[in-house]
Amino acid sequence: MLRASHALAAAALAALSIASPSVLAADIKIGFLPGVVDPFYQVMQLGVEAAAKDLGVEVVTQVPPTWGVEAQTPILDAMIARGDLSYLITAPVDKDQMIAPLQQAVDAGIKVITVDTFLGDGNYATGPVTFPISYVGSDNVEGGRIAARGLGNALAGKGTVYINSTNPNVSSVEGREQGFIEVMATEFPEIKVIGPDYNLDDLNKAQQQTAAVIEQNPDLKGVFGTNVFSAQGAGTAVQNAGLGGAVQVVAYDATKDAIELMNNGVVSMALAQKPFDMGYLAVEFAVADAKGVTSVPRRVETGFAIIEKSNVTDPNFSRFIYQTK
Repeated sequence: MLRASHALAAAALAALSIASPSVLAADIKIGFLPGVVDPFYQVMQLGVEAAAKDLGVEVVTQVPPTWGVEAQTPILDAMIARGDLSYLITAPVDKDQMIAPLQQAVDAGIKVITVDTFLGDGNYATGPVTFPISYVGSDNVEGGRIAARGLGNALAGKGTVYINSTNPNVSSVEGREQGFIEVMATEFPEIKVIGPDYNLDDLNKAQQQTAAVIEQNPDLKGVFGTNVFSAQGAGTAVQNAGLGGAVQVVAYDATKDAIELMNNGVVSMALAQKPFDMGYLAVEFAVADAKGVTSVPRRVETGFAIIEKSNVTDPNFSRFIYQTK
């Protein structure tokens, strides 16, 4: 995978001040199309809106009520049909099925930046899909590895763990599953991994699936929830079963609900992504590109903050808990 350093990203943004003034910020209209309504994307929207205000550009936001190609595509089509968007910042809900719909946006003259999720293999320089300007998001494979090590060490390398995930063929959660399974197999061979089950981004379904796994696997010692609703649903099921602490939950995404479950002894670790940064940088990249900057990085990984009970009140870590207002 092509990786861009933060130094390269900073250089591209610094170039905003010296780029050609022929394109005025007021002439740039950006569409923002996230994956679904949840705290992660709500924080990302705050980043988008903050950057738009700072840079003086207009943003048109449309948020699908549910996750899926059938929900995202019609909204995308409507945004293309507006005829006034020059850039689109989006989280593709399927790495393959959203290629053609987003290619239509490019064919209509709209430049695409993907956030959180990517198309193809995410290598926009030499991979199978190269039309997006940039991918701004987490290194999700590495995030899965971090989650596996956190859970594996908490269990002293033994027991059964379960993966509850959201949707297949989504680059972000696919990477998290990959990294988690890889580390469990190589570093914790005595831990048995079951799943993933896919909840289709439905919190209630995640809770029901986890409750069923708890009932069927009395030796269950840990759960990895790969996104907001997976972790929240799994954590609630563990709490309802009275197994807080006996079954360790690792949450991907540091929502207020995940932190509450941590305070209740259910969640042992939360990986906080940086959705605000993703949204802010994506807008900056769009404006930089419009102003003629030629060194906008094709891929920027925004990193993680690992939140545990020992540091959850430390401002250096608690500032990464998702605040939607």
